[in-house]
Amino acid sequence: MVERIVGKKAPHFEMDAVMVDKLFGKVSLKDSMEKGKWTVLLFYPMDFTPVCPTDITAISDRYDEFQELDAEVIGISTDTVYTHLAWVNTDRMQNGVGTLNFALAADTNHRVSKQYGVFVEEEGAALHGLFIISPIGVLHYQTLFYHNVGRDVDELLRVLQVLQIGGLYSEKWPPSQETL
Repeated sequence: MVERIVGKKAPHFEMDAVMVDKLFGKVSLKDSMEKGKWTVLLFYPMDFTPVCPTDITAISDRYDEFQELDAEVIGISTDTVYTHLAWVNTDRMQNGVGTLNFALAADTNHRVSKQYGVFVEEEGAALHGLFIISPIGVLHYQTLFYHNVGRDVDELLRVLQVLQIGGLYSEKWPPSQETL
């Protein structure tokens, strides 16, 4: 049986990553929490696939909006840091992502993908998954979907705002309106 993790403490992690400066480093949930930041985890199947660059680059292009909301974004796949580095060093017109404004983490042992319930054993890769974690480490939001669907950045930002403000909101709530 699948165990619910929304509303519970998010599984902690530390992973090797390609950082914004294209150097190798580490990312962890603990680092985001110590900074008092919300954490947005973007699981995706693999680098150099057709759908993944579309939402990864769209989120990177609007990263300043995530910063304004005190959110750290971390991209995660089961690829290695070397594959991530090749991907960020490949131009967007050549199926790369170019320079990103957030780190890409390498879950090569699949531990984190399994903890978050996104790992597809038969494929050896993660589903598209989106998780939003509060600064105190509670998982507030989760979506999972198959490889052929990209994420909507406007919706991601709207959900992040809703979670930060608290209260009840309709499905098309814009920040300028009152809550329900």
